[in-house]
Amino acid sequence: MATGLRAWPPAGNTSGCPDGARWVLRLLGECARDGRDVGSAVLGLLSIGCFAAATLPQFYQACKTGIMDRALSIYFLLGWLGGDLLNLIGSFLANQLPLQVYTAVYYVLADLVMLSLYCYYKAKNRGRGATAAINAAIPFCLLGMAAALSVLGHGPAPGPAAFRGRSLLSVGPEGSEGPPRPQPLSRSEIVGFAIGSVSSVLYLCSRLPQIYTNYRRKSTAGVSFFLFALVMLGNLLYGTGVLLKNPEPGQSEGDYVLHHLPWLVGSLGVLALDVVISFQFLAYRTGQPAAGEEREALLAEHGD
Repeated sequence: MATGLRAWPPAGNTSGCPDGARWVLRLLGECARDGRDVGSAVLGLLSIGCFAAATLPQFYQACKTGIMDRALSIYFLLGWLGGDLLNLIGSFLANQLPLQVYTAVYYVLADLVMLSLYCYYKAKNRGRGATAAINAAIPFCLLGMAAALSVLGHGPAPGPAAFRGRSLLSVGPEGSEGPPRPQPLSRSEIVGFAIGSVSSVLYLCSRLPQIYTNYRRKSTAGVSFFLFALVMLGNLLYGTGVLLKNPEPGQSEGDYVLHHLPWLVGSLGVLALDVVISFQFLAYRTGQPAAGEEREALLAEHGD
């Protein structure tokens, strides 16, 4: 997920942040003036690494067990893709950092790979309702590919080099004397904020079908624990990094949290639901069948 609504400064231009860490400014376009800002940037990079690595164990687990279509809920995958799609669109409209936009593109592409694996095993195992599940996934896949290719083709729009505080509630007159006041969000940024809010709700809702699927099966076989462990760590690092960041000049702590609220809910709120899934791994790990036995049990259940 994206962390803020800031414009990428022109290459080599540090006039807006003369005392900031150069590597953070050049790599992320963020003005890191002190240890809090640098720590926030480091945590953000670590969270991106966790999210990128989170997909690999699930791909391996899906190919190893061959029961991905029964281990994962299609609504979980579609909810995940829907949240990432809205996050990508919101990030692009809100003119966020190119790194954040391209990371959102990676999320969408990884979701498409996971959905493709789901459809492959659904068709291979010829499960009941395979056609309906695949038909439901196809529009999301096409939309995801179109959105990702569109953003990659156009790239994030360049913005001004100055770092300005922004607010959803406050409007400060420009050019007035005294401390700097936060500037109002543009129309596209407000739309991006609204889309980010919907995205956070989808992230939360995507976990509920998986929790129910695990509870109904009384098993988590076929689901990679490392997937949720890495996502949990990534969300924790991400949320902490956002909260650690200093507010913009003229922006209060409360207004800063409000400004980032959708992305905080989409990270720390999802973290709470992933803790529930972790407890399911602990509760159902004893006496859990091997992959072959699990497959036979699921096929027998399908035949009833």
